[in-house]
Amino acid sequence: MLIIPAIDIKDGKCVRLTRGDFSQKKIYLDNPRDMAIIWRKQNARMLHIVDLDAALTGEMVNFEKIREIVTNLDIPVQVGGGIRSVDAVKQYLDIGICRVVIGSAAVINPGLVEELLKIYSPSQIVVGIDAENGIPRIKGWTESCSLKDYDLALQMKGMGIDRVIYTDISRDGMMQGFGYESTKRFAEKAGMKITASGGVTNVDDLKKLDELSSCGVDSVIIGKALYECNFPCQELWYSFEDGLTLDHNFSTARKK
Repeated sequence: MLIIPAIDIKDGKCVRLTRGDFSQKKIYLDNPRDMAIIWRKQNARMLHIVDLDAALTGEMVNFEKIREIVTNLDIPVQVGGGIRSVDAVKQYLDIGICRVVIGSAAVINPGLVEELLKIYSPSQIVVGIDAENGIPRIKGWTESCSLKDYDLALQMKGMGIDRVIYTDISRDGMMQGFGYESTKRFAEKAGMKITASGGVTNVDDLKKLDELSSCGVDSVIIGKALYECNFPCQELWYSFEDGLTLDHNFSTARKK
């Protein structure tokens, strides 16, 4: 099970939300780049970045912050949040992003996904489905749509998408465990590669997620539980990394 730390960016800062509520925002670091370096030093093999401002506006508000992260890391970085055009995808891939996550646009403009898959491989384009009670929510989780979550997944699968990032948003940021039943139901019906997200709190949750590997769940994005040091050794790592600065090992390497 690949564990992927999440970095959410709002107003240029590294933050975490509770159930996607922008009024329940906690700032962890002023510079997301420094957070990315911390996760890399803690042996992360991949990072997941979300531009929360872009998720609301559709504008690539934090593009330069994301470019700075990619430039200073030697591991794959995937990015999501407000990506609604071929040009936006191209800009991200051109700076070294390994794959982009199409969220709201997959519902609002599914033709975009078809167009992207004519240009890029399925390994570069994934779809994010953020659902509550089985119904996808879009535009920064402010609106719901008429499809079931697995119907949307099957529609995307028919276009050629082979991986979905699935978030049970009722669990996201709550630190109360992930939605085992909702994730299992979705994975079984979708029949795709699944990256789980939302609510993973401790090692026991990871063990339960591992039970879903037979359904296609092979990776997990973890946010608040990592930031709140819910896993062994993190508090020690943080104490040693106070005042972290860039070092030469990360200043020039970039994943191609």
